[in-house]
Amino acid sequence: MTIDYDAANLPPFSVLDEPLLAFSADDLQKRDIHPLRGLRRFGAYTQASFKSYTPQLRVATVGPTSGRIQVGNLIKTLRERHQPGDRAEYVPEFPGFESLFGAPLIAAPAATHIKWPDSIGDLGRGDSPEAKVFSAMSDALDRLSLVRDQFDVVVVHLPDSWAPAMRGRTFDAHDALKALGAHHSIPTQVVNDRAFLFRYKASISWRLSIALYVKAGGVPWKLAPLPGVPDSTAYIGLAYALRGNPQEAHFVTCCSQVFDADGGGMQFVAFEARDPVRNIEDARRNPFLSRQDMRAVLARSLQLYQARNGGSLPHRLVLHKTTAFREDELNGALDALAGIPEIDCIEVGTGTAWRGVWQKRSPDVDRRSEPDRFPVPRGTVVQRSGSSAFLWAAGNAPSASTTGDYYQGKKSIPRPLVLTRFAGSGSLELAALEALALTKMDWNNDALYDPVPVTIRYSQRLARTIANVPTLPGNTYPYRLFM
Repeated sequence: MTIDYDAANLPPFSVLDEPLLAFSADDLQKRDIHPLRGLRRFGAYTQASFKSYTPQLRVATVGPTSGRIQVGNLIKTLRERHQPGDRAEYVPEFPGFESLFGAPLIAAPAATHIKWPDSIGDLGRGDSPEAKVFSAMSDALDRLSLVRDQFDVVVVHLPDSWAPAMRGRTFDAHDALKALGAHHSIPTQVVNDRAFLFRYKASISWRLSIALYVKAGGVPWKLAPLPGVPDSTAYIGLAYALRGNPQEAHFVTCCSQVFDADGGGMQFVAFEARDPVRNIEDARRNPFLSRQDMRAVLARSLQLYQARNGGSLPHRLVLHKTTAFREDELNGALDALAGIPEIDCIEVGTGTAWRGVWQKRSPDVDRRSEPDRFPVPRGTVVQRSGSSAFLWAAGNAPSASTTGDYYQGKKSIPRPLVLTRFAGSGSLELAALEALALTKMDWNNDALYDPVPVTIRYSQRLARTIANVPTLPGNTYPYRLFM
């Protein structure tokens, strides 16, 4: 079969530069595209200030008696140096927690270590295993709240042998623990038996150390200024969840969070919509808010931004969600954000069937091109129309590797995100650059990027928690309580 490549009518595309991360507010030289390499070279963004209010990061523990030695050994692992054993082209040497963050990782006083019995049947109150687990977690955090000044983060061991009691039709132990922690303003780190058995010590040390540092109030990195993006830009992510039995659901729960232009200020708004859901099946396909509810949740989110920025409004606001914006939602957004000059409402679609193969020039004189061994480069943007574009947030990222080409995960052909603008103007390439940068702001892992922007990821996590824990009040929370 003969193919005339000159007759191809592919749309134009561009490849965005990998966004830079900042590791200092004052030193513009302390920037790197690689989060772990940047931490190792420059230290954390808040390293200087963190030591002044947390000279030692004190770890409390909760868990069954049989796992206490293993939890202690895991914490000890974080204090040591480790050479990478997996992803050697990406993961640098782990230098030890104190060397990395400037504060030692220590065990909190004895009063902060709570021992559970090894058998769920002996945990205490409740007629079911799930009820016993919940009551044990609730009692533990009640006790810890009385000595809150003696620790910074709680490590909670939920053993694999308790797995049948961890999830039920209306119960999720992880989400319940996070909700209890939010109620007491206590950050928690869940570990299971897999953490004790994981053989790649450098990787698990990077992940847990960053998580503990963030949960104790530290900021490991922020986004460096993005070309073409005003400093006074804010980002809000929305995610909805039907609470309770879908056949009886009456309200949509909406989660929103506010980010500054550099990815800081990660705060949640948990909002329970007041207007009833009239068509459950339609709402399950495309959850949505009424005009009044959209106006209310965004007005509340805007108050958070103003509280962090001396009462001033952002010059530009970008609103992300994973489903299409309905007319009522757009009108509600415009009502609430009337004082902001520029507003972009963008759907970040993840379910496209499109795939892409990167072609390179062929050494064979009879062929003009051939498929590359690696995927489409991360940051590739293909504009579909005046209001929609593909963005490959997952893909080949050679600048993050010590050996050249690097594809995170090394599995399957990556699919692009579909960015669709429902309100706003300007370059879709700029919207794609912002989405690409926000994939690097998930502090809950050690990867170069997350498959979706943090605006989407964080709001989805809180939406899931709220749906599983109906008693969680609709308040404002720092994200670190839900990591």
